[in-house]
Amino acid sequence: MDFAVRDLSVLAYAQGFTLWHYRAGALGLDRVAASRFFDDAGDMFAVGDMVLVSAAEGGRVLFVTGTEGRVTTAAMA
Repeated sequence: MDFAVRDLSVLAYAQGFTLWHYRAGALGLDRVAASRFFDDAGDMFAVGDMVLVSAAEGGRVLFVTGTEGRVTTAAMA
């Protein structure tokens, strides 16, 4: 199973920044963090947005680093 828009939700929005939540379920965190995973929702994201990912194996915070042509993310340090 890949990206499902029904599992993506907005937690907060202010001044052009959006904090998202993605419920990954059985998908591994590495799969969700992979480049292009969020491409189907690319028109919804902006560079600088953050995505809280919850999965069966744990959680991760991703930072949106690119949205042109494909969505890229990086793990928060």
